[in-house]
Amino acid sequence: MRVVVQRVRSASVWIENVKHSEIPSGLLVFIGIESNDSTADIEWLTKKISNLRIFSDEDGIMNKSILDTEGEVLVVSQFTLHASTKKGNRPSYIRAAKPEISVPLYEDFIHRMEQMIMKPVQTGRFGANMEVRLVNSGPVTIIIDTKNRE
Repeated sequence: MRVVVQRVRSASVWIENVKHSEIPSGLLVFIGIESNDSTADIEWLTKKISNLRIFSDEDGIMNKSILDTEGEVLVVSQFTLHASTKKGNRPSYIRAAKPEISVPLYEDFIHRMEQMIMKPVQTGRFGANMEVRLVNSGPVTIIIDTKNRE
């Protein structure tokens, strides 16, 4: 599993010119799922994301997590995070999991994230053509891959 986590002042997902979901300040999480990902990846990743200290404390130092700030989380599926550009100019997505694997893992990830932050998580729509609007705060953008835990 690979995620791009962005600290945002606001974020929303629009589908066919209709607002599907929105959060005020918090985290926007783009998630890409591979065929060999598992619930163990979900457990590790949701714990890592919910405890990332990327929000400023009273002294302006990034020392608080989403748990400390009680911010919101928006999760958007993005299979292109597993694009391979090694050969040619057309990316290959062969490492991205097929929907029969990725949909249940995506749903499990959302459920586990809700348990970690103890509130509902906003989402995109799996497989939809989405327009994601965001105001990145900082900017702070973190890439995490469960295959690189060391």
